[in-house]
Amino acid sequence: MEIGDERDGGTAQAWAALGGAPELVRRVRFSGTGNLEEGPLPVRELARATVSVCGLAAGELAAVRGAGATGDASPLVVDEGAVATAFVSERHLRVEGRAPVVFAPLSGFWRTADGWVRTHANYPHHEAALVRALGLPTATPQALRAAVAGRTAVEVQELAYGEGGLAVAVAREYGEPQPLVESVRRTGARGRKLGPAPAGRPATGVRVLDLTRVIAGPVATRTLGLLGADVLRIDSPGLPEADDAYADTGFGKRSARLDLAAPGDRAVFEGLLAGADVVVTGYRPGALRRFGLDPADLLERRPGLVVAELCAWGWRGPWAARRGFDSLVQAGYGIAARCAGDGDVPGVLPAQALDHGTGYLVAAGVLRALAGGGGWRLRFSLAGTASWLVRDLSPAPPAAAGGYAAEPWLRETVSGYGVLRHAASPFGEWAVGPSRWGADAAVWLPR
Repeated sequence: MEIGDERDGGTAQAWAALGGAPELVRRVRFSGTGNLEEGPLPVRELARATVSVCGLAAGELAAVRGAGATGDASPLVVDEGAVATAFVSERHLRVEGRAPVVFAPLSGFWRTADGWVRTHANYPHHEAALVRALGLPTATPQALRAAVAGRTAVEVQELAYGEGGLAVAVAREYGEPQPLVESVRRTGARGRKLGPAPAGRPATGVRVLDLTRVIAGPVATRTLGLLGADVLRIDSPGLPEADDAYADTGFGKRSARLDLAAPGDRAVFEGLLAGADVVVTGYRPGALRRFGLDPADLLERRPGLVVAELCAWGWRGPWAARRGFDSLVQAGYGIAARCAGDGDVPGVLPAQALDHGTGYLVAAGVLRALAGGGGWRLRFSLAGTASWLVRDLSPAPPAAAGGYAAEPWLRETVSGYGVLRHAASPFGEWAVGPSRWGADAAVWLPR
């Protein structure tokens, strides 16, 4: 079936939001079967559409760099089994045979006096903030359950945020509409001229400075790394990362730690920035401004850069500057209530689809901007992807006949964490596993 069919328009919608030529969408074909159909919302359509536009954007950059012909009408075949496996990559991960910790004991849904609240306490500093905010005698689920039972959901939410913690009242209605992609600015300047690239690696030679965390941003940058980019993730030494999270999303990149408040580390960072073609940021709006790294400032200094920004709640309104994760946006945007089923207990999507889907959209936007010569500032948000999911997407056509099994898309790779069993990318194989988080040198590789 052609993607342009009215029953199957997710790729066309996403590609249009990215500014792509509509005729290219007809290249997309789907094969195989996946398992993302459960639930009341069209998650399977979101998943295959976001992967498809990333593939189209990779093909567009390949054509610009001489690895394919402009206007190539050959099919882009997207395997739904590969997509379904990749969208729950964190569930398939095994580290030396051990299943990862996905959610900590104080992360989850909790009944309040007037409804439900969702907390996120996977990081130690977020757990500590939640304990402080609610005055918990112990950091246990029992203490948290007792502390929220007599409060309203919004009261818990505001107490937690006031202390730097994370809790969101479960909304009964969908949030305000948000754009899927915002092309905020095109500078008119061009970045470094890109020469020919090998087949299947259209981003070869592109340097990506990765300032992202958790899932959505790292999914984008691990995808760019697989497609050939030199991706270097930079984190603060004072902001911890979960080893299991990095073991899943650290493929296709290197990782170093720099304290931007320390003059020596800041000088190293400035050198990296001077050599970058792309900067991807995943911090809440305004968080990098105190370091002089607001995206507008970056483009003033380097007009040919591609700057892709990612946040949780969108770029306007009272929640724009708040921290958030996929699970919290599902709760606050009305998705958890929609997934409640027959009872009143909130539910979840069959995957952290806002994270993974937004990650592929970010990668697609970067690839398209590179194909256009650079000089772009792009914005994405988990709330924008949520808005698209609940308002615009229709269910995908019935899946192809045959059962689904993840095994064909699982691999074993040696890494800095030992042997990993992990999901393959829908776009191919990573050459090596991730190093340990923060263990690499803060330098670019030779071009």
